[in-house]
Amino acid sequence: MKFQIVYDKPGRIRFRCGAYAFDKELETAVQKQMLEHPAVRKAEAHAENGGILVYYEEGARNKVIRAVSALDTRMLIPLGPEESSERIDSDFKTDLVKLVAKRYIQNAILPAPIANAVILWKGLRYAWRAVKTLLNGQLNVDVLDGASVSACLLQRNFKTAGTIMFMLSISSLLEDYTRAKTKAALTDSLAIKTDKVWLVQDDTDVLIPMADLQVGDVIRVRTGSVIPVDGTVVSGEANINEASMTGEPLSVRKAEGSTVFAGTVVDEGTIAVQVRALSGNTKIQKIIQLIDNSENLKAGVQSRAENLADRIVPFSFLGFGLTLLLTRNITKAISILMVDYSCAIKLSTPISVISAIREAADHDITVKGGKYLEAFAEADSIVFDKTGTLTNAEPVLERVISFSHYSEDEILKIAACIEEHFPHSVARAIVKGAADRNLNHQEEHAEVQYIVAHGIATTLHGKRAVIGSHHFVSEDEHVAITPEQQAEIEEKSGGCSVVYLAIGGELSGVLCISDPPRKEAKQAIQLLKRAGISNIVMLTGDSQKAAEVTAEKLGITQCFAQVLPEDKHRYVEQLKADGHRVIMVGDGINDAPALAAANVSVAMSDASDIAREAADITLRGTDLTELATLRTLSEKLMARIHRNYRFIIAFNSSLLLLGLFGVIAPTTSAFLHNASTMAICAKSMTPVLKKPSDNKENETEEETA
Repeated sequence: MKFQIVYDKPGRIRFRCGAYAFDKELETAVQKQMLEHPAVRKAEAHAENGGILVYYEEGARNKVIRAVSALDTRMLIPLGPEESSERIDSDFKTDLVKLVAKRYIQNAILPAPIANAVILWKGLRYAWRAVKTLLNGQLNVDVLDGASVSACLLQRNFKTAGTIMFMLSISSLLEDYTRAKTKAALTDSLAIKTDKVWLVQDDTDVLIPMADLQVGDVIRVRTGSVIPVDGTVVSGEANINEASMTGEPLSVRKAEGSTVFAGTVVDEGTIAVQVRALSGNTKIQKIIQLIDNSENLKAGVQSRAENLADRIVPFSFLGFGLTLLLTRNITKAISILMVDYSCAIKLSTPISVISAIREAADHDITVKGGKYLEAFAEADSIVFDKTGTLTNAEPVLERVISFSHYSEDEILKIAACIEEHFPHSVARAIVKGAADRNLNHQEEHAEVQYIVAHGIATTLHGKRAVIGSHHFVSEDEHVAITPEQQAEIEEKSGGCSVVYLAIGGELSGVLCISDPPRKEAKQAIQLLKRAGISNIVMLTGDSQKAAEVTAEKLGITQCFAQVLPEDKHRYVEQLKADGHRVIMVGDGINDAPALAAANVSVAMSDASDIAREAADITLRGTDLTELATLRTLSEKLMARIHRNYRFIIAFNSSLLLLGLFGVIAPTTSAFLHNASTMAICAKSMTPVLKKPSDNKENETEEETA
């Protein structure tokens, strides 16, 4: 690496490599790389100017210089979030101590003229920022801060000006710290935690640390393993579960030449993958960056707070002018400028939202923006997909009913033979059911055609054979199902989902599939009702009877059966048209239209802990009761924000009145105003719920204003 030595004393040397010689995400990796050198005692790295500060053992200067020269940031990858989180905490404490120490040392050591000159220099920066804001046609908090500092400087009240700038600096530090900690928490919740990989070398595989992997290397990934990199398959075949990327529940066949992505899972098979992108550049890392950036998807209450904060600023100047006009007392007038509502409102609201997003991550819930928490708090209706959401998507074959010369075993053999080509959950249940009955099936049919969300069609012994839903077999394929046959199905199925098999245009038999609800589903529904969501809807492609049985078991308000993907979208739109605020909870690609239509969408993630790119919110665990936790969290967040509003207005109004009547000096007003802003921001960073381990029932603790 190229560099300049900008500071060189025994035991300490600073290198300047140039702005953006390495990315911000690599700071910790650069620091760790230097610390691995035996002569280095301490190291710091800063991406803004490419600075590397090294403290080294006596006599090791040349070794340190050679180590920096050999440093290749292209070979480094960002370190784990745990280490990044520690770095954030350390940096915050260091910066806070520096800020406080600098102020008090300056006040204690510097002679008054020099200390005042330093304050004047800092104040000019606030004034210049205010001027630039005005020139851009804006009148906001920056202008008010600049005016407050400038007014104190014009009065030669350097102590008050210094206090204002000191408090503003700490407030800014607190906000930056909260944002950084939130990013680290979200990244930790989504990061791929693979420490070692199998590197393919000639005729053997060698286990190496993930950190040693390079672009162009070939690794072997086997059944059940997570693919840790983006790459290209160079040998082997496998079924890859790409639900973490696409939301598609079915495995995708990958062979030589196919592209695979980090975070996807090898369901079956073994492949050798040539690495195309490592850690920081993988598609999954881009999803993490999306979530980090999506904090900008602000809650409406947050946007309103920021707009309100800026709208209040002109009234502060109006109050200053009226006070000066009526009292002719500049001190009282400045007391008005020392206190404003906008600073606390503008800081505390986003900090509350960011902290809530981080707290949701602690509960294994990924929220991609503050506006989704607000929508979740305001919702009065929740719509569930059934299979894979209210159930585990692990259906089992209950029974087979024959309506033709084929026996039940023959019906099952034919169905298993056709379904085994498409390993979705119902197909697996049928194939497993045949295996459990020791029915060995051989292919006697032609090539099969899978019709998404409907069924499968093929040719068997010269006749068209179809298997799938009632809608597909009866309405699309026009297979006659007599009232007597339907009555028998309803009687014998016992509320199971029914798969219809027709051969040669006639109903040959049906297979009854059950998919029992998740064990916590009923409790989750009860908790949601208690949380104020009165309208709970279930949408399913199952039969009406099967849907009604599940709905009755779980206490669901209403259910709709034989629903196609476009129907789910229509039901959600209808609820919204009726004035409802809707949460949609689903797990598959068939739910995508409805998820997009809802006010806020929630995706299940049983197969992977990676957040789905398309969902507003993702439950990374399998516990549906976390929906009630999220409801409580979002409501508590809204309550906290409104409590903050009330406190800010009441406290700052009292300061304005006390300053106006001369009870307190401008210095005291400034101190109390900024101290209260810091206090309310610090309070906004605290959790609104107990930690998951503290209360399994997710009961929330009471908060005080």
